Amino acid sequence: MDYQEILFTAKGPVGYLTLNNAGKVNALSVQMIKEIIDLLQNVSSDESLKVIVLKAAGRHFCAGHYLAEMVDAGVKEYKYIFDQCTKMMMLIHEIPQIVIAQVQGIATAAGCQLAAWCDLVVAEEGARFSTPGVKIGLFCTTPMVAITRAIGRKAAMEMLVTGREIPAKEAKEIGLINQVVSLAELDAASSALAEQIAEASGFALAVGKQGLYAQADMSDAQAFHYAKHTIVMNNLSEDAQNGIKAFLEKEQPEWKNR
Repeated sequence: MDYQEILFTAKGPVGYLTLNNAGKVNALSVQMIKEIIDLLQNVSSDESLKVIVLKAAGRHFCAGHYLAEMVDAGVKEYKYIFDQCTKMMMLIHEIPQIVIAQVQGIATAAGCQLAAWCDLVVAEEGARFSTPGVKIGLFCTTPMVAITRAIGRKAAMEMLVTGREIPAKEAKEIGLINQVVSLAELDAASSALAEQIAEASGFALAVGKQGLYAQADMSDAQAFHYAKHTIVMNNLSEDAQNGIKAFLEKEQPEWKNR
């Protein structure tokens, strides 16, 4: 696909996906969502990539859906928008790569959802997160899914019913993001985290990511049952055996990503 609203580059095991429509505050237009879906489907089978950094051009991360596409349409059109957005979000969890959101400026509504749904979030100290749909008569029910899975219900309810902006420091305190750094350090911090993660076996990272989300809503007994069978199979992998032997022999492991 000839991308018009996103960019993608790779540096070793780290890929950088950039929302590239700063003039529209990187709003999630139908075109942008379509391009992100295509990109994620393509990278999912690339074993050379272990981490994806999702960043944005311009002053702000993402203003949510492109509202101009959500006026005077019908059920079919609105359903298509949210079906595609849901497909994009699900792909973020389904691909084997760890996805890090790199946030500057605002992450609003579906933009907040996008950040919250990523596996990790690094934000600059001036970043703000909000779900202000309630202010325009459109409760942020799809962002609600991501937010309530990232933070506690009381904090999520406050965000959703007030629509107020949550500054980066508070967002970290309530568990919405992982790191807060200065704007000048943002690129370096997210890249450093990505590179640290990419030191691990790509196979182990994929198993771990899948496992974390699979067991999250299970009962304790179900989760342990799932986890013990998963780690047994993981232990049989070439990377696990190489890693264990390298540790015992005080050597650096050589990952085969299988």
